[in-house]
Amino acid sequence: MIDTADEFVRLRNSSNPQECRRAAVEEAPAQVWMEVVDRYPEERLAVVQNKTVPLAVLEMLIDDPDARVRFMVAMKRKLSPDLLERLAHDVDESIRMRVAQHRNTSRETLESLRHDSWSEVRTAVENRLSGIGSDLY
Repeated sequence: MIDTADEFVRLRNSSNPQECRRAAVEEAPAQVWMEVVDRYPEERLAVVQNKTVPLAVLEMLIDDPDARVRFMVAMKRKLSPDLLERLAHDVDESIRMRVAQHRNTSRETLESLRHDSWSEVRTAVENRLSGIGSDLY
C-alpha cells in the first residue's frame, strides 16, 4: 500500500524497476491520489496509469486540461457508462474515438456519437452497433 503522495512520487521516479512497478500496481487511499494531483500536477498521468486508482479520482481527472490525461482516463476498463458519456463530449477526437471503442460505453452514448464531427468516430460507432469487431472492445 502506498501511504503518502511523497512515497508515490519517490516510487514513480525511482531507478529501481521494482519500485516503479509498485507505483503502477499498488493501492493508495483516495486522499493520497488527490494529494498527488494537487501537489504534483506533473504526475497526473502516472496517477491514472495506476491499476488501482479509484473511480472518484478518475472522475475528477475527466476534466483535466491535459488531453493525454483525459485519454488515459478513457482507456481505463473500469469506467462506468456515465463517465464514458461525459468523455463522449470531449473536444479531443482521440478521446471520443476511445469512448466509441470502449466496452462499457452504453448504446445511448454510441447513438449520440453516430453524429460525431470526425468520420473515424462515426465509423467506429457504426461497427460497434452493427456488431462488427465488437469482440475487440
